[in-house]
Amino acid sequence: MENITLGQNGPSVTPLCIGTWAWGDKLFWNYGDGYGPEQLEAAFTAALEAGINFFDTAEIYGLGLSEELLGQFMQKAQQPVQMATKFGPLPWRFTGQSVSDALTDSLKRLQVARVELYQVHWPFAFFLSQETLMNTLADEVKQGRIGSVGVSNYSATQMREAQQILAARGVPLAVNQVRYSLLTRQIETNGILATARELGVTILAYSPLAQGLLTGKYTPDRAETPGGARKIDPRFGKEGLQKIAPVISLLNTLGEKYDRTPAQVALNWLISQGNVIPIAGVKTAQHVKQNAGALGWRLNTDEIAQLEQVSRPWLN
Repeated sequence: MENITLGQNGPSVTPLCIGTWAWGDKLFWNYGDGYGPEQLEAAFTAALEAGINFFDTAEIYGLGLSEELLGQFMQKAQQPVQMATKFGPLPWRFTGQSVSDALTDSLKRLQVARVELYQVHWPFAFFLSQETLMNTLADEVKQGRIGSVGVSNYSATQMREAQQILAARGVPLAVNQVRYSLLTRQIETNGILATARELGVTILAYSPLAQGLLTGKYTPDRAETPGGARKIDPRFGKEGLQKIAPVISLLNTLGEKYDRTPAQVALNWLISQGNVIPIAGVKTAQHVKQNAGALGWRLNTDEIAQLEQVSRPWLN
């Protein structure tokens, strides 16, 4: 498995990241209903056994519980674990000290003195200026509590502004974490991907399976309806599923060729873009094993082009 360097000189991480939004989250993911700490620890262990030791969390996931669980599991790990977490620029956080305090709280929950990647969860910072925010993060890099700085959901312009402030302090912007999949390719047309490549910023792709649409589990002729927020998502209705049928068909065809699932092919396509790391959300060890099947092989140039062609309706 070939590792990827985050940004220009960030940590070297696995080409697939384990996402922990569902760890402790009851609002969106019904944590405690069908899965709990036991299943999540098994998922954590399965990831390490599969050679994946890069985990992404955030202070807001489960209101801190995701970080706490990850910290507890890591204490038992027999090998190094690389963690990324996120700062939420909430309305009452408008000073550099509030940023440092939030980092302190995250480090306590994670039970570490340093986090490899610290990201700003969204660009709208209310009363906190980007100058104050980025300069405080640069200070924390110098003090050794952060390995590298990232942003999330930043536009091309916002990413460039963050990069310029950090660069003045000698700290490169390492990542921009954005929604990216075969069914959400807007970053290819709105300047985010091009700007990231220009600046040497790695893309962390969340929702790489489009909330499960790319698993092939949902089809127009299947009566099964998704749970949670997906119940009201029109993409999961009959019309939406008919629209994505050509993409699923090609994923199935390529999956048969490589003896892989549609989801594994979809993840492999993202990795094939270069300097893009999918964040695969998991709740169980089985989820981890399924996602790990995206590694250790590579779609060829023609197959990448075929998937690019069939998914063009989702460029905008």
